[in-house]
Amino acid sequence: MPVTDQIGDFLTRIRNAGAAGKKTCEAPRSNIKVSIAKILKDQGYIEDYFDQKNEVQGTIKIQLKYFERKPVIHKISRVSTPGCRLYVDSESLTKVKSGLGVAIVSTSKGLMTVKDCKKHNVGGEVICTIW
Repeated sequence: MPVTDQIGDFLTRIRNAGAAGKKTCEAPRSNIKVSIAKILKDQGYIEDYFDQKNEVQGTIKIQLKYFERKPVIHKISRVSTPGCRLYVDSESLTKVKSGLGVAIVSTSKGLMTVKDCKKHNVGGEVICTIW
């Protein structure tokens, strides 16, 4: 059965793998998922990711990060869905959990965190929040 929300499915796989105590999780590859994984690694929420390309689509493998046997990602949630898009300008972007979390925003300059959006003065579609 085809999945209508690829990003939501990707985030759910990460959330479920962390809740189950898995070391890794896999998902079908896309460029936006690779960009999300890069931001998660840069922000310290995952150990690493591996982009495995093949003839058809490929997979992306996420190596999860734990601290004292608990996943570093406490909550990861989709904000803008295919049925209800949420666009914000750079002035309306707010911190997640008073700066303890990260929001990923899809801009005309690629995927960025809220901090980068404010620095470059760009807005866009809020993809997800992580803390």
